[in-house]
Amino acid sequence: MKSEELKVQNSIKSIAIGSFDGIHVAHQALIARAEAVVVIERNGGYLTPGYKRTWYVDKPVCFYHFEKIKDLSPQAFVEKLEADFPALEKIVVGYDFSFGKGREGSVEVLEALFSKEVEVVSEVTVDSVSVHSRTIRNYLKEGDVMMANRLLGRAYSIDGEVVAGQGLGREKLVPTLNLKVMHYQLPKEGVYVTTTQIGERLYDSVTFLGHRATTDGSFAVESYVIDEDIGKVTGRIFISFLSFVRPNRKFDSLEALKIQIMNDIETAKGILDG
Repeated sequence: MKSEELKVQNSIKSIAIGSFDGIHVAHQALIARAEAVVVIERNGGYLTPGYKRTWYVDKPVCFYHFEKIKDLSPQAFVEKLEADFPALEKIVVGYDFSFGKGREGSVEVLEALFSKEVEVVSEVTVDSVSVHSRTIRNYLKEGDVMMANRLLGRAYSIDGEVVAGQGLGREKLVPTLNLKVMHYQLPKEGVYVTTTQIGERLYDSVTFLGHRATTDGSFAVESYVIDEDIGKVTGRIFISFLSFVRPNRKFDSLEALKIQIMNDIETAKGILDG
């Protein structure tokens, strides 16, 4: 059987195209106007790595790897879309969309090459801030997760596997869940008010991420579940960032660190109760 005979046919009539890293409020404006989503996957700078974009989209999602399509001319790219979506009648893109080798294709080029409808979504702003993934990443790097969340339209979340920590927490500080986190853009080093999802249950928590300046200097993501005995936890958990508490710093002793951790927990409780 020839390989082309194996191609899955579909009846999708409208698609939204973009990188969709973050699935933020501007992305949602595009997605709302189409039946399916075409993600240009670049393998970097992630707010939502790879397939995890599908967690925030309730429509079919098709992935084009950038390395596979980067040398296509604008015309060849449009021809690929028409071949992959035989019933295609509408393409939805953002106002700043570019495509094709060397970013030669613009919205105007797309409109010229595609014989049917091209819907262009205008700039989306929140508090006069233009919504882009790069802007959200910058807010995260500054520790401003509240503004990042406003542009996302949801709390910024990461997931990771629970791993063994130093062993100091339960013995001398507070018991934490230590995560191995991969590929995400992490917020600024420091302490955050968070929620931690274990299985189907959501807990209030305080999360530290950064280098353990007071102990071994290694990088860690540690979440303390507030006022709950959660027992032994394994597997993948999710952390959502709500508010910044303080930057990372070095303490003179474990006792001084513990006092600060207890203060952080009280601060977090006040924010969550407020």
